[in-house]
Amino acid sequence: MKIKTLVLTHILGLAAAAICLAGDTKAEQALRDADAAWSKAAASKDLEKTVSYYSADAIVLPPNAPIATTKEEIKKIWQDMLASPSFVISWKATKVEVAKSGDLGFVSGTYELTMNDASGKPVNDRGKYVEVWEKKADGKWKCGTDTWNSDLPASTPAPGAEERK
Repeated sequence: MKIKTLVLTHILGLAAAAICLAGDTKAEQALRDADAAWSKAAASKDLEKTVSYYSADAIVLPPNAPIATTKEEIKKIWQDMLASPSFVISWKATKVEVAKSGDLGFVSGTYELTMNDASGKPVNDRGKYVEVWEKKADGKWKCGTDTWNSDLPASTPAPGAEERK
């Protein structure tokens, strides 16, 4: 009888663990799907849909630019990028995690981007990104923090780089 109880307890424990993991996997997949849909919106140059993935209090930390702390500033960043005649973008999540609380998610991945430089010449870029997502009361995921940077070498030394040598 003790063996039956032990086996049954073990099976129930494994089942409970599987249910917990399935819940995490479901939340991670929902977040992965939201991130993929966001990439498609940006690729289609849909400004309104692209910025709709940000939470009302989101911040964006673009490379080589000041932090954007309002929806208007975030919209301006995307408006400027999308206005580039050669603009093409896509990104893909390589790691998706959801906090145990279930209301925060973390996505990191890689992107590819083409846009015109200051002289009007198309430039190809690739790099990585990190996003922090918040699950809202309606169950939808919104990006609260977004940052990315290039894998390509900087074209000019940073200010003061010579002084630090």
